[in-house]
Amino acid sequence: MEVIYITMGVTVLLAVFFLLIFFKNIKVGQYEDTYTPSVRMLFDDELVKDTSKEDSQDKDKTQE
Repeated sequence: MEVIYITMGVTVLLAVFFLLIFFKNIKVGQYEDTYTPSVRMLFDDELVKDTSKEDSQDKDKTQE
């Protein structure tokens, strides 16, 4: 019977902990923008240069 009381106590403490984290995130503004994440995948990403290939080519030239 004591195990049930311990389990209930731990569960309540864990729930309060997650509730406090939720309120903290609301205060910081984590959930303010609900539109952008849903359309972000529709936009093209900017092309990023692969610098590792350029660096290896530069090293090869300097070694010669």
